[in-house]
Amino acid sequence: MNIPFLDNWRKRRADGEGVGLAEAMSRDPESVTQLLSECQLLRDQAEDAGVELNDTPESLAALDQLLPRWREDPEISPWLGSDAGLYLGTVLVRTVPGTAWVLSEDGQPVVRLTSGRELDVLEEGAAWAETGTPELSQLYGEATQS
Repeated sequence: MNIPFLDNWRKRRADGEGVGLAEAMSRDPESVTQLLSECQLLRDQAEDAGVELNDTPESLAALDQLLPRWREDPEISPWLGSDAGLYLGTVLVRTVPGTAWVLSEDGQPVVRLTSGRELDVLEEGAAWAETGTPELSQLYGEATQS
């Protein structure tokens, strides 16, 4: 899945050369986590439904309970799926010690679990937005047990 804002995002060094996302992940992982946690469309949808996204596993369970009104709009669903995946990754990285954002071979952000397994959160988020399964809270539970 293409995430356009990542293509343009650069952190500048004193010499003016851009730093790619992979280098930023190794230099400043907390800033990358902050960037990937934006998920504005998902946060807006959740807020409209009275759900607070506070980067906890409980908020994933609350998202799973939302009525999927976005499925009626084919333009929103893919974006919301990306946001849901990034949010799942954010919760994992912020709550599971040793878990980190890394780039997959195709340059997409994935979450590396402490077991070494990489979870394609963008793919999982897209599936959740389209069908509701697997649930985000279920994915979190499975990831923390691996």
